[in-house]
Amino acid sequence: MANKKKTVYVCSECGAETANWAGKCPSCGMWNTLKELDLGEKPARRGAPILKKEPQKLSALGTEAETRFLTGIPEFDRVLGGGAVLGSLNLVGGAPGIGKSTLLLQMCATVEPDRVLLYVTAEESECQLKLRAQRLGVESEQLYVLAETELESILAAAESLAPDILILDSIQTVASSLVDSAPGSVTQVRECTLQLMRWAKEKGLTIFVVGHITKEGSIAGPKVLEHMVDCVLYFEGERSTSFRILRAAKNRFGSTNEIGVFEMNEEGLRCVANPSELLLSGRPANSPGTCVACVVEGTRPLLAEVQALVTPSAYNAARRSNGIDYNRAAMLLAVLEKRGGLPVGSCDAYINVVGGLSLDEPAADLATVLAVASSYLDRPLGADLAAIGEVGLAGEIRSVSNLNQRLSEIARLGFARCVIPAHVRHELRKPKGLQLISVKNVAEAIGAVLGRK
Repeated sequence: MANKKKTVYVCSECGAETANWAGKCPSCGMWNTLKELDLGEKPARRGAPILKKEPQKLSALGTEAETRFLTGIPEFDRVLGGGAVLGSLNLVGGAPGIGKSTLLLQMCATVEPDRVLLYVTAEESECQLKLRAQRLGVESEQLYVLAETELESILAAAESLAPDILILDSIQTVASSLVDSAPGSVTQVRECTLQLMRWAKEKGLTIFVVGHITKEGSIAGPKVLEHMVDCVLYFEGERSTSFRILRAAKNRFGSTNEIGVFEMNEEGLRCVANPSELLLSGRPANSPGTCVACVVEGTRPLLAEVQALVTPSAYNAARRSNGIDYNRAAMLLAVLEKRGGLPVGSCDAYINVVGGLSLDEPAADLATVLAVASSYLDRPLGADLAAIGEVGLAGEIRSVSNLNQRLSEIARLGFARCVIPAHVRHELRKPKGLQLISVKNVAEAIGAVLGRK
């Protein structure tokens, strides 16, 4: 009996597989995202399965395969969980021109000097990469460059050179000769990533792969690409600002809550050791509509300035937010009107987080509410005030995690007052020189700092 050729259709957005083509993905609901994927001839089953490897006890396994090495970039090592892991496949994604190639090229100059590196540029020529390296001041005798787009030739060069680190820029421009489809297609990206993953595990080679993102902000190509790799890093930031944030969306060897903060200048990317101080620089003094919030990213507390502008609206109420979830901002405005007694529903409310940060932690709720109230009443909160707390639908102020760590960071940066929830879940340690203002609800918080009952 002849073997049957198996074909499935894969969604390029969510990675779901289906046996039949459809205009709309049955999993994520996106249109025209199902692409045909040829799985080849279905092998005939002959006899009993062959045991290739004996199972081992967990207690008898070693951890030599998870040995780390430092990249020489402290913020990069922080996000990776303490350094890169030998034999890991890491995906670095971001918008064009955000600094992905710059970060990896700078790593070539700062990594341990005995590490051999192979930088495969599939989008630029060797001369273009050389010019960029000169501009960044990258000089290393252990760095080799290869301009190639065929995966088999890249792996052959890696077999000959035997590097410790392989950088592939980018996965969407590399194609395998074993697959008959265009580079960047679902089939090519999946097959190339699968071969790179096997190569990394078998050879103990650390591979960094650059990936482009779509308009929605996700890695271009099938979603299965993110499932196959060990670590997914997103490089974020506004093109109009110099700050860049490296965030881990997936990390099999570390936390996904850590972030790395960089500043882009003429000489490349510079690590920001104290991002709170940098994000608060240039803050206007005694200006209404601004309040400082403290959020925790991984193990690092960050202070961010939340700004609000409330103006009377001549049309239907329009609420705009940048850096805070729109639905969250609308909820806080409704709570402020219902529980705080401020009629902001008939006004245009614009909320912004300075520095391009995205605050998705509820601990920034109280600072957002106070910034909106300050703008509406046209009364400044004071440059020495910060606020920490989650706001509920009843207008109550709830406690947040890591409160002592947040207060220490606020006191370290010279703030004199901080609004906190009246009920805290853990033992409170008051930092020296910091006045704590305990409040139970939104109305009490506005009255305590803005003098309105």
